Amino acid sequence: MRLLSLMTAALVLSGLYALVFEREAVRAISQGAPLSTLLNGAAEKAATANNMQEGHTSSSPKENYTAQSNGGNAVKVKAIKSVASEIDSAVVLRGQTQAARQVEVRAETSGQVISDPLRRGAFVTKGQTLCQLDPGIRESSLSDAVARLAEAEARVPETQARLEEAKSRLDEARINHNAAKKLAKDGYASETRVAATEASVSSAEAGVATARAGFKATRSGIQSAQAAVAAAEKEIDRLTLTAPFDGVLESDTAELGSLLQPGALCSVVIQLDPIKVVGFVAETEMSRVKLGAPARARLLAGQSVTGKVTFVSRSADTMTRTFRVDIDVENKNLAISDGQTADILIAAEGKVAHLIPQSALTLNDSGDLGLRLVDDASHAQFVPVTILRDTAKGVWLTGLPETAAIIVVGQEYVVDGVLVDAAYQKVIP
Repeated sequence: MRLLSLMTAALVLSGLYALVFEREAVRAISQGAPLSTLLNGAAEKAATANNMQEGHTSSSPKENYTAQSNGGNAVKVKAIKSVASEIDSAVVLRGQTQAARQVEVRAETSGQVISDPLRRGAFVTKGQTLCQLDPGIRESSLSDAVARLAEAEARVPETQARLEEAKSRLDEARINHNAAKKLAKDGYASETRVAATEASVSSAEAGVATARAGFKATRSGIQSAQAAVAAAEKEIDRLTLTAPFDGVLESDTAELGSLLQPGALCSVVIQLDPIKVVGFVAETEMSRVKLGAPARARLLAGQSVTGKVTFVSRSADTMTRTFRVDIDVENKNLAISDGQTADILIAAEGKVAHLIPQSALTLNDSGDLGLRLVDDASHAQFVPVTILRDTAKGVWLTGLPETAAIIVVGQEYVVDGVLVDAAYQKVIP
């Protein structure tokens, strides 16, 4: 029992001695120096005391520790020498696929469906009949309009002949009136005759006006009949509802025997080739997205597709303050559907970056993401970085000098200023 108390007292005295007389060595051990530093420090002090007793001068303990630290007491780490290279930067977005065109084919007139329905998923071509309506009496209405047009056109020669006849009578009345005025001037005709010829001229002018009105009425009748024929033909054309473009039916067409009113839905047609990949870019990245820039999208299902930016919105979404970006992608085999989730990469101006193993990344005491480098004096140094792209070979990042010695093994066991002994691995190209 007495022996245990003596051992405890000895340990306490040793700890107090180290804290009081070997403070610098304890601090060095806390920063990563080996435990032998404490023993070396005590030995150095003893040697210093002996030298002082013998009258010799020597270096201070601090100088001796620094000299040893530059020797074999450095923390061993593994590092790589990385040289920055220029890469194509990219704007990363999350979006979804969207049909290039989508339309709801609706009826413009009323009628009963007399065509067999087409089922959803069927491929249709432009102009293909989707719904056919019963014509009813529309063909009879067209025949009646055509007959009225023919009747109106038949009146044209008659009204034109009446107009020509009225013009002839007017010319004759004017000639008689001029002759009567000349004879009356020479005294060979009375004033009564002159008045009578003048009245004949007025009557002939009224006849011409009446004939012209009749001719215009005939022309108006023709135009009205032509409009009736066109309306009847248009009404018949509306009985056939066709596909506006090549696409796929998203819904069944109207069932046989159903009654469609104006505005009733016949079917929905979507166009999937080409298909759009739509994303929304933040206003901080807006200036980096250009029309025509190449883009790549990886769908959640695993497909990877490429295309070009065809639209960049100039108006931000009022809720998210983001801008819409459209990318056109070929989809000839219709393997891509509308509404699939996609991760989008849009090529932007290149940047100088380093390709570093992801395992080399670490955090400092403030929580900043970065790397620990080996400086020119072989001390560890933390540098914050920004990740540009994550790849299978590593991460591309910026924030480092053009050439950097990066600690890849042991970075978690050193802090800024600690002396390191780096063993360099193969340089990452």
